[in-house]
Amino acid sequence: MTTNTGQLNISLAQMDIALGNPAANLEKAAAWTAEAARRGSELIVFPEMWTTGMDWENLAALAATQDEVIAAVGELARRNKIWLNGSMLALDENGQPANTSILFDPNGEQAGVYRKIHLFGVMDEDRYLAAGQHLTQVETAWGSSGLAICYDLRFAEMFRSYALRGVNMVYLPAEWPHPRLAHWQTLLRARAIENQMYMVAVNRVGSDGTYDFFGHSAIIDPWGNTVIEGGESEVLLTATIDTEMVAAVRQKIPVFKDRRSDLYEL
Repeated sequence: MTTNTGQLNISLAQMDIALGNPAANLEKAAAWTAEAARRGSELIVFPEMWTTGMDWENLAALAATQDEVIAAVGELARRNKIWLNGSMLALDENGQPANTSILFDPNGEQAGVYRKIHLFGVMDEDRYLAAGQHLTQVETAWGSSGLAICYDLRFAEMFRSYALRGVNMVYLPAEWPHPRLAHWQTLLRARAIENQMYMVAVNRVGSDGTYDFFGHSAIIDPWGNTVIEGGESEVLLTATIDTEMVAAVRQKIPVFKDRRSDLYEL
């Protein structure tokens, strides 16, 4: 659990994803989750669609086995007594495949489930996946957390909505490709500064045969400073953040109190 000093240890699993091979991805994740726990991390975050990648040709077959994969991920969290997040292929309430971010608690239970609401047509998501219909906010020992996925980062209204609901940290698994590194870095910093929250973003590396992914997973604090940032290769990043900083920044510059909601709306 988080200490009384407001310190939280987080690991970012910046991994290359074996396309359509959950077993290989789970094997890698098992080693990294154990290492994150050894380092004292209370939370580990994986990239977008990290158990399968965006293997559209085999989507139906992969979706049919995702209950087993999700159970295995929950067991990883339970075995290592760690919070675990990342987005995976899962079926929604209507039995349709969806890009789904699940936050597991240290007991392996699903504390929060979010289905990506903004589907990225450039990478064919809208052809194969069902869009989510709601935001997901989870109460944790270190405050209120919001779930988002990749392309969501471009929609400022989503993060402002979270901030107005009291969220102090958002987890963002991603598959963000070259050549848009400047967009990634700028938007992460903007979302953190304008909402005075932590952005915890994990981007994959490697290639899926069509796109090359640049990593640069990062934690950005409420001032917009980089706590930690990766390069373009596989790495398990670990950093300690001060969870009390959010309240201090929001008090110092009272953005939300000074909003003129009578003149504009989300």
